[in-house]
Amino acid sequence: MSNEQWKQAETALSRMEVIKSGDNDPVTIEGESDDLRCIGIGTDAAVFVYEPLPSYAYKLYASQALPKKEAEIEVYHKLTGSPYFPVFYGAGERYVVISHESGLTLYDCLLYGVSIPKQAIDDVEAARAFVRDKGLNPRDIHLKNVLLQEGRGKVLDVSEYIQDGNDKRWEHLVWAYDNVYPLLEGKKLPLWVLEAVKNGYYRLDPSSVNMQEFADRIGRLFFRK
Repeated sequence: MSNEQWKQAETALSRMEVIKSGDNDPVTIEGESDDLRCIGIGTDAAVFVYEPLPSYAYKLYASQALPKKEAEIEVYHKLTGSPYFPVFYGAGERYVVISHESGLTLYDCLLYGVSIPKQAIDDVEAARAFVRDKGLNPRDIHLKNVLLQEGRGKVLDVSEYIQDGNDKRWEHLVWAYDNVYPLLEGKKLPLWVLEAVKNGYYRLDPSSVNMQEFADRIGRLFFRK
């Protein structure tokens, strides 16, 4: 079996166009292929599975975001061998190819009331330590970038690890897991509540946010009678 069998998706991918809308808006997709199924949409790229080869995931970038594709390739080379990230197989002109990982994102776990074990949080902490050991910066880790796989955590989207600065998103999530999640574990949270909390958080200054104050305000708005 060829190590580059993933190239069989090239023709199908060439029919697709990913269009960037804004810095924080999800991309839109034009084109169609019977063999491609979209499994994720971000602000720079969309992720597809090629049905004849379902073990691969193809992250197809918008033209304006191609520098992030090159950054992602660089990062994946440095993370080779880690169990905390997808396997990197290669890249085309507009896409990278990684292992198609099963599981719910932590965001979906909140949506469907699936318990998030402490082990998954610990795995992300170990992943972040591994990233730092490789001279990279583990940032942009959030609820939609972490998968729960058989009780363990796996981190997706490494494209920002070459950037400087701590966005503190993961630290704030760990705080919420320790201080707020015990009250919510096992409960299904409505989509509109999750989106309202996310949008409210995005309006905060991460360098000076008071998480207890933010959590209290959210609690008063949505969870207290």
